[in-house]
Amino acid sequence: MIYYLIYKLGAFVALHLPLKISYKIAIFLSDIHYLFAVKDRADVTANLKTIFPDKSSSEIKTIRIAMFRNFAKYLVDFFRFSLLDKENIRNIVHIKNLQYIDEALSKGKGVITLTAHIGNWEIGGVAMALVGYSIGAVALPHRHKSVDNFFNSQRQRKGLTVIPLGRAARGCINFLRENKILALVGDRVFNATGELMDFFGRPTYLPEGPAVFNLKIGTPIVPGFVIRNKDDTFKLVFEKPIEIQYSGNKRNDLRLLISKYKEIIESYIKQYPEQWFMFRRFWKDVS
Repeated sequence: MIYYLIYKLGAFVALHLPLKISYKIAIFLSDIHYLFAVKDRADVTANLKTIFPDKSSSEIKTIRIAMFRNFAKYLVDFFRFSLLDKENIRNIVHIKNLQYIDEALSKGKGVITLTAHIGNWEIGGVAMALVGYSIGAVALPHRHKSVDNFFNSQRQRKGLTVIPLGRAARGCINFLRENKILALVGDRVFNATGELMDFFGRPTYLPEGPAVFNLKIGTPIVPGFVIRNKDDTFKLVFEKPIEIQYSGNKRNDLRLLISKYKEIIESYIKQYPEQWFMFRRFWKDVS
């Protein structure tokens, strides 16, 4: 219950104060949290050192502080979803290369928008829903039911369909066969399955879902990332659909597809490390 009350209080403040003031309060609280979040700081530092082995400790620290502050802003934006509408969303989220989505939808097999925990992926889904696209996402349930309901309500109130993780496979297939857009993250495994791949030169498990759906029903994979601009607006950038020469060997094709989209994710993380919200140790010893 305490988590639910904290989020509700955060939403109340974010909705009743100007955005810039809400950001300042969020950053202040983030800086306090940063001082005491010893494990989070250590995990983020370990991740950043893997990505940037040549950066100094001071450079890593600068990125780390910015990451904590950007995540605080992300929460403010999430709490303010009810203020978004068709009129103001285009001033807040600037969409680039939308033609890649339209071209993929013309094939009639749905579209997988492959993203990562970068910038504000949540507002990207809401923006697409508000401009008229049928879009859904698989959501990891929060361990507290009241918090889970609050988060899903925030997403659904603006037209984003939430597919529970527990029955995601069948729900995703049905969603795609209705020629809709399915947003999936490609930088974190949420269940027991995943593909062991090198990521920034070190092995870890990456989600195989996007590749599996592509191979099973032919759904195009269009990478898309929402990046925060310096003025706190956002750009939602779609990349060209991922294409490979299919060999007929499903195992090889699966790994080739994953390698293609993990390279794109790596490039965005390297460009915007202060917006990659990974507060757990990403690389672990794997057997």
